[in-house]
Amino acid sequence: MATASSARNLSLIYVKLVATALIWGGTFIAGRIAVQTLGPFTAAFLRFAIASIALLIVVGRVHGKIPSLKPAQRWAVLGLGITGIFGYNALFFGGLQTVEAGRASLIIALNPVAIALGAALFLQEPLSQRKGAGILISLLGAAWVISRGDLSTLGASLLGGDILGNGASASAEAAASGFGWGEVMIVGCVISWMSYTLIGKAVMSALSPLVASAYACWVGTALLLPFAWQEGLWQSLVLMPLDAAMSVLYLGLLGSAVGFCWYYDGLKAIGPAKASAFINLVPVSAILLAAIVLHEPLTPSIAIGAILVILGVSITNRR
Repeated sequence: MATASSARNLSLIYVKLVATALIWGGTFIAGRIAVQTLGPFTAAFLRFAIASIALLIVVGRVHGKIPSLKPAQRWAVLGLGITGIFGYNALFFGGLQTVEAGRASLIIALNPVAIALGAALFLQEPLSQRKGAGILISLLGAAWVISRGDLSTLGASLLGGDILGNGASASAEAAASGFGWGEVMIVGCVISWMSYTLIGKAVMSALSPLVASAYACWVGTALLLPFAWQEGLWQSLVLMPLDAAMSVLYLGLLGSAVGFCWYYDGLKAIGPAKASAFINLVPVSAILLAAIVLHEPLTPSIAIGAILVILGVSITNRR
């Protein structure tokens, strides 16, 4: 009986991890819908206002109370809120205003690669040849996606395109290559998440991932509020269309609170090495959902880029 019960519990964990990958893939679609009528700070604030309430309830149930922070932990949690909630989500929603959901998901799939590179640079963690090869393959895949399969135009855009503001002809070239401010913001998401994770490595030694993430969420939500208010938060609440409201609810409840809790269950049950493998399903689900819901085309550059990014991330994460 105990063995059968354990097997059922393990099966439920795997179901939760697959569902989490699907949910997180859906956040790109929901985010893309939300920012068609909401400003990026407004969308980010509403998402995490909802998530903050949900996580407050979850932390209370798991720990019986809200664990207090030591003085040193407060600075670390502030860093988590600035990088992982405020910075990441302002850039995420800002980028999705112009970048297709499928392409954005493949760029953000570089998160594990950026974390491995950041850990080697800032924490002196060893970077093996295998990990180095995985990083290069993933970066090539991301570059292929950003440039829509033409790496030469990507180079031209970086050197003289719209990013540097060098004129109308350069702006047109940047648009043709697909590398504009939206893509810069999505790449910024990767840098923000790398910073969040590296700060979290120190925090997690004294706080559980659930508590640290909850505090980061509360800090980030507070930081987002004045920017959202400046952007017209109240007017957006009054005039918000149904599809944007449903997208924000999805992002706050499923994408943030439920997704994190289920992934946290997976980490505890099967460990980070096995649980993190399911993250590779996120860009795949995002691309498929974007094609179904948003009618985004499944182009050859997306397919080739997806293969390279996921292969590179798998190599980098392999234990």
